[in-house]
Amino acid sequence: MARRCLVIICIGLGLLFWIPMSEGAEDGKASAKVIKTIPKNGGTDVDPSLGEIRVSFSKPMIDKSWSWSYEDKNTFPEVTGEPHYTDNGTTCVLPVKLQPNKRYVIWINTARLKNFKDQSGTPAGPYKLTFMTRAE
Repeated sequence: MARRCLVIICIGLGLLFWIPMSEGAEDGKASAKVIKTIPKNGGTDVDPSLGEIRVSFSKPMIDKSWSWSYEDKNTFPEVTGEPHYTDNGTTCVLPVKLQPNKRYVIWINTARLKNFKDQSGTPAGPYKLTFMTRAE
């Protein structure tokens, strides 16, 4: 009986430690995640003179591959130039012109549009960026 109990405990502990380790082992296949945005997601006092939106990912991304998307054209900023990645490939920059006292909603990938991809070609998960500019 004691031996049977020990086996069950060992199997239980093995499963307990296996789950996090298996996720770590799959890290190379895990999708990139948005780790930082400028402006900050949910910001309510964003300077309307800010000339670019920046999105930083947890992994280097494929250059010239992105899906800056909208759910409503009225809440998407005016784009003033081509998107580009910074030298390290983890931050994508979208040149924009913002309006004062306006709410913006920008999707970084969506369920259908998945062109933000890491270097292995795995799409980043969808991310909704929302912020509000302050009045002038």
